[in-house]
Amino acid sequence: MLSVGNSIFYRPKDKQIHADNARMNFHLGDVGDHIALLRIRSMKRARDIRDQLEGLLARVEIEITSNLNDLDAIKKAIASGFFPHSAKLQKNGSYWTVKHPQMVHIHPSSGLGQVLPRWVIYHELVLTTKEYMRQVTDLKPKWLVEIAPHYNQLKDVEEPASKKMPRAAGRAKAICCFCRDNG
Repeated sequence: MLSVGNSIFYRPKDKQIHADNARMNFHLGDVGDHIALLRIRSMKRARDIRDQLEGLLARVEIEITSNLNDLDAIKKAIASGFFPHSAKLQKNGSYWTVKHPQMVHIHPSSGLGQVLPRWVIYHELVLTTKEYMRQVTDLKPKWLVEIAPHYNQLKDVEEPASKKMPRAAGRAKAICCFCRDNG
């Protein structure tokens, strides 16, 4: 799913504004790129893989449980695979990667590009005019210690109480859940 990136969004030259607005509909609630990709219903390959996994779980008699409204559980699962790719927002609006410190920025095509969450995980870094993070999702810093205590320590993710953040950071917004067609 991550390998398709933004290539799943068709952007014809004569309808670029309309295409950009349609793409942003997948980002309602400032949910991040991973959740936006999960929302795209036309991803037959992702559905086929899910169906295959359901079949395998049924075969070994493991009960399937899920709550599509629990985005934190989905984000935590994503973070468990990408915990080495975590970054923290800085006062100037850039991000600083946690373990191998370097300055990075959210890619302009990201749904979180204007939101600036305090903590993010990303799929990959792309170097153009700046070092950009692609496929970005916000996370709670305590998850990094819970998921990978062998990699992250509490001192890596503690927030000093007196730090001021850029204006857009830390905004609370309603989050829309995504639906899955059963047909």
